[in-house]
Amino acid sequence: MTKATKIRAKATNGVIDFRMLMRHEMESGFRKDEKTGDTIPAWFIKEFRVFLNAEQVLVGYIGPTVSKNPYIKCTFPGKAGDSVKVTWIDTKGVERVDEDVVKG
Repeated sequence: MTKATKIRAKATNGVIDFRMLMRHEMESGFRKDEKTGDTIPAWFIKEFRVFLNAEQVLVGYIGPTVSKNPYIKCTFPGKAGDSVKVTWIDTKGVERVDEDVVKG
């Protein structure tokens, strides 16, 4: 089980400043285990989606070269009280869904 995605969404003058921190180890598949020397299998977030009031506003695809705990920041139209939902899936099929309310 992964930790919750940290979401910060704040509206000012009809624009939401959206930020999220997806907590994930993000293994590239190129590192080696220090004890055994075996290659650590790739394991990374491959796709994420952001929804505002159930309408998709952002979709992104990530690869193995992104560092641990990816941080995404963007803006989109909206107001305080709107609902924000983030979903993502990794290469092992683990899915995560987190929600928050836009602050004013």
